Amino acid sequence: MAETPLVAAKKVVKRVHSGTAELTILDDVSLTVGAGESVAIVGRSGSGKTTLLSLLAGLDMPSAGEVVLDGRSLEGLDEDARAALRAGRVGFVFQSFQLLAGFTALENVMLPAELAGLADARARAQAELARVGLAARLHHYPHQLSGGEQQRVALARAFCSSPSILFADEPTGNLDTSTGAHIIELLFEMNAARGTTLILVTHDLQLAARCARTLTLREGRIHE
Repeated sequence: MAETPLVAAKKVVKRVHSGTAELTILDDVSLTVGAGESVAIVGRSGSGKTTLLSLLAGLDMPSAGEVVLDGRSLEGLDEDARAALRAGRVGFVFQSFQLLAGFTALENVMLPAELAGLADARARAQAELARVGLAARLHHYPHQLSGGEQQRVALARAFCSSPSILFADEPTGNLDTSTGAHIIELLFEMNAARGTTLILVTHDLQLAARCARTLTLREGRIHE
């Protein structure tokens, strides 16, 4: 019997309304990602990359078709059930860091582990921040950190609950070239050490080439 893919899209369609018009962002998209795979999704700006990532992560739902996350179909699950499925299983790294402004670096990193109900959330967060070179910045707030430091906090947060799947959306988009290169080295190094399944959205073909497989989105469809 074939193994259930960790992440999959089956004939996924996403339509949105713009004024009186209906736009098709994704059209009949199918893909499968196995455990431990690294897959890059590339395409021009506006090609639907971030929309596809949101659907695969269960942050949004398709207009038609089915999404499987961590081997489980998202069909029929409400927002709370999808969040419960992601807790402890899924990590995120976003272009805009998405750190909570009123939380310290340590508190930001602890959050997913706490949401997953892990008793050692603080110890895990401290270890992850040390791993990304921020042991001395635990009690700093996001506004006290540089862009590169904020993205390192975001990386530590993504890995804190030992997720089986990591979604990264243009993780270097807001960083200068050398800082971005450092973040990417750190991302792939941490990912390889944990054997996490990585799904990465980027417009950078050099970065995409670091993944085992590249999928190109063109006019709402996947080309491998």
